Amino acid sequence: MSARPIDEPHRVASQLELLFDLTFVVAVAAVTAQLAHSIADGHALAGLVPFLQVFFAIWWAWMNFTWFASSYDTDDVAYRLLTMVQMGGVLVLAVGVPAAVGHSDFGIVTLGYLIMRIGLVAQWLRAGLEDRASRRTALRYAAGISIVQVAWVLRHFLAETGILPSSAQVPLFACLVVLELAVPRWAERVRTTNWHPHHIAERYGLFTIILLGESVLAASRGVEAALEAGEISSPFVVISVSGLVLLFAHWWLYFLVEAGEGLSARRHRSYLWGYGHYGLFAALAALGAGLEVAVEQSGHGVETSPLAIGYAVAIPVGLYLTLLWAVHALVVEESVIRLVAVLGCVTGILLLPLASPWIGVAAVVAAIAAICVLLVVVTIATKADGARAGMRRQAPVLESSGES
Repeated sequence: MSARPIDEPHRVASQLELLFDLTFVVAVAAVTAQLAHSIADGHALAGLVPFLQVFFAIWWAWMNFTWFASSYDTDDVAYRLLTMVQMGGVLVLAVGVPAAVGHSDFGIVTLGYLIMRIGLVAQWLRAGLEDRASRRTALRYAAGISIVQVAWVLRHFLAETGILPSSAQVPLFACLVVLELAVPRWAERVRTTNWHPHHIAERYGLFTIILLGESVLAASRGVEAALEAGEISSPFVVISVSGLVLLFAHWWLYFLVEAGEGLSARRHRSYLWGYGHYGLFAALAALGAGLEVAVEQSGHGVETSPLAIGYAVAIPVGLYLTLLWAVHALVVEESVIRLVAVLGCVTGILLLPLASPWIGVAAVVAAIAAICVLLVVVTIATKADGARAGMRRQAPVLESSGES
């Protein structure tokens, strides 16, 4: 197992990586469905913390494997088998999502996370044994992940036995999250791993598409529930179409920027860029839950208020747009998505739900989608103007070269 070169041409995601992502579809669908149930029952805030906790486990396991594979994807028998062990852990974690979100029982989730981490630690140990140049880095990764994993298991044991009070469980979770995030930084102080910037950019783009697909799935569950309740109404059609347009706009904005070149030139910003995607990905998953409830309420009544449903859509959209600008700004010299435009759109989006008791949820979702489409149009126009300006600046240079 030797590190792959960082400038390997035509590096793309492997079939094994695509299969690995497929297992996360199940986990993300489970946590999104549970958040939607919490919103529909009027307990959105109570369901938010477990959602963020479980989603962190999903995202962190995916991200750790992604960056490891970018450096050490040997695709031999041992590598494939250890990767499949991690896939099994993802599926175990997905089974435990309802108990974690609904009853704060993280036993099965902790077990699934443990299985995933065992597979990853074995990968790092193998890299440490076989890649002498990066041995210290690989062994640091294995040690750091193992120590924090023991702390996760100990946390669950203390919570189950009642030794750890419920008031201390979330703060302790936050502390362990900080330790998890610190492991890569600590491990790579001796030597950085050979991750491929274009491969990483593609992998993050693929996970973004998965989360957009989860939003479509969540919305379809709302459509199913609404259809079971009665006839198709005009608010039902408006919300369904607006939700689809909203997802299209989110996809368009994300892929306006090619992150591979920026990551290649600014490798030192990879931590902030990668970690920033947690909020961005969580926002997409939460948006799916909000759209599901919005569609469902158009067919029959739900426990929560129109204001809460409006914000269940508006807050994830506002968070997504803000973080999208931030992660793009980290790796590009000049972001095509203007901060002024983003702030204006986010302000309008966050104010719209206040009118939901009078204009209805359908009108709020439609207006949010319209604002996002407007941002896409403005951004495309800005990008085109910048390209034309660049061509005009190059024209005098080309003319002078021809004259000489």
